[in-house]
Amino acid sequence: MQNALSVDVEDWFQVGAFERTLRRADWDGLTHRVEGNTDAVLDLFEQADVKATFFTLGWVAERYPALMRRIADAGHEVASHGYDHARVFTFTPEEFRADLRKARTILEDASGQAVTGYRAPSFSIDPRAPWAHPILAEEGYRYSSSVAPIRHDHYGWPDSPRFAWKPVAGSPLVELPVTTAKWGKRTLAAGGGGFFRLLPYGFSRWAIRQVNEQAGRPAIIYFHPWEIDPDQPRVAGAPLRSRLRHYSNLSVMADKLRRLTRDFAWTRVDALADAEAARAS
Repeated sequence: MQNALSVDVEDWFQVGAFERTLRRADWDGLTHRVEGNTDAVLDLFEQADVKATFFTLGWVAERYPALMRRIADAGHEVASHGYDHARVFTFTPEEFRADLRKARTILEDASGQAVTGYRAPSFSIDPRAPWAHPILAEEGYRYSSSVAPIRHDHYGWPDSPRFAWKPVAGSPLVELPVTTAKWGKRTLAAGGGGFFRLLPYGFSRWAIRQVNEQAGRPAIIYFHPWEIDPDQPRVAGAPLRSRLRHYSNLSVMADKLRRLTRDFAWTRVDALADAEAARAS
């Protein structure tokens, strides 16, 4: 079964864990590592013969347009991660629409691709932003992968369906939640990111097999370029929990990703969107 592999392209200082520690106004003065790390991801994917989706911040594409072209030229999908990683529920509807349009224009100009996919920063589409999916539909997005159907201290919409669903009646827009697994009555986060990096590889392998074999559905997995960068700067003033989550197991991430690409078949998110939309209907 073809599963979807995705990369949330943001730099080490743009993550939700540090949003109250590092000011956006200071980002340009920090050491940028996103270009080199994303190129390393591209090399890893080339060696594994994998195509993926790169949900990219407009802020990054604005500063590194040649990187966007390299992603597109390698056969990957360029999709939107918003402009500067602001959480969707912090916007008004009008601000969200403006953020979508700004990021999309930058990404399309830089990559030469039409941008039809969207992932909310920190999976921040939830009941606090009931207008988000309708606006995505109005703006012509084909799919969103913006919901984590779990309970988590930073994000989550536990009442969301675990698999593809249609959030706007009469619209082709489909929501493709990141992967979860079932353990009895509990829904476990298994979509990648910190869960993939911090937990034993066997857990992720078990979860993806459960989704593929028992549910008969593709997995949707994500990670960030900074997660393969053990030499990135340390943010001393961040909360201890944030630092533990962010910096643990960075040195093993690349090898775990290589193993993941060997054990399962992978494709771009947009390659699965139409079939998943049909099933959701």
